[in-house]
Amino acid sequence: MKILIADDHELFLKGLELILSDLEPKTEISLAHNYSEIFEIIKTQKDFDLIVTDLAMPGANWLDALKLIHETLPETPVIILSAVFDKEIVQKTLELGAAGYIPKTSSNAVIMSAVRLVLSGGAYIPPELLNNSLKDQFSALEQISPNFENKDNSVSLTPRQIDVLKLIAKGCSNKIIAHELGLTEGTVKLHVTAILKILNVYNRTGAVVEATKRGIISENG
Repeated sequence: MKILIADDHELFLKGLELILSDLEPKTEISLAHNYSEIFEIIKTQKDFDLIVTDLAMPGANWLDALKLIHETLPETPVIILSAVFDKEIVQKTLELGAAGYIPKTSSNAVIMSAVRLVLSGGAYIPPELLNNSLKDQFSALEQISPNFENKDNSVSLTPRQIDVLKLIAKGCSNKIIAHELGLTEGTVKLHVTAILKILNVYNRTGAVVEATKRGIISENG
């Protein structure tokens, strides 16, 4: 696991490094203190699994910075970890390809859960940062408890979610799933998030195992 984290506040940066180092035993973390350092790092290192960055930092306008990061590493998910609580800004970061937006006031447990969700191909947006247009997209997720349980061992996945799940079982990335189903990658991320919550699992592998166990998909996907 290779992660790039960026923040212009040294204390917060070091704290975030400590939190994310627990993701996996061999997590490799690179640090940047501003956008200029991010740009220098990603010029030569293209194999990051995740980028977690503050929004307002020296070195560039955040709009231009996110565009450049996404253009340079289009397959790498980017999470915004910010003290900014402007819903229009949240919307814009999603439009620019961000996979998550985490308030800096979040607990360590929330940050870790959000990171794991994004690494599994989902999207994380806290309810308090959703504007009306985003609520339409995330309405299905708001109705699902994170600790979903179903006593009769049945779950309610939509036909589209099952289509996404079958492609996940085949090892397809979000980009390939989007192409196969004629969806945007952002929509696929929402479906993945819903699938994980409905099946009460924490990653794509767990979703495939649980869905197979429940007979939602066959062993061959």
